[in-house]
Amino acid sequence: MKKNMGSTDKIIRIAIAILIAILYFTNIISGTLALVLGAFAVIFIITSFVSFCPLYSPFGISTRKKI
Repeated sequence: MKKNMGSTDKIIRIAIAILIAILYFTNIISGTLALVLGAFAVIFIITSFVSFCPLYSPFGISTRKKI
C-alpha cells in the first residue's frame, strides 16, 4: 500500500467527516441519509489516517507531494 494522499487531501476529508458528524448529532440529517453519510465519514477518516485512497490507485492519482 503506497501512500497517495497529501496533507491537504487528508485535512479536507477529516473536515467533511466532522461536518457529517455535527449534522448527525444536531439531528439535521437522519435515517438512510445519515447512515450513508456516516459510512462515507468513517471511510474518509480511515483513509486519512492511513494516507491511502484505494480509488486513486487504478487511475494513478496521487495528491502527495513528490520528494
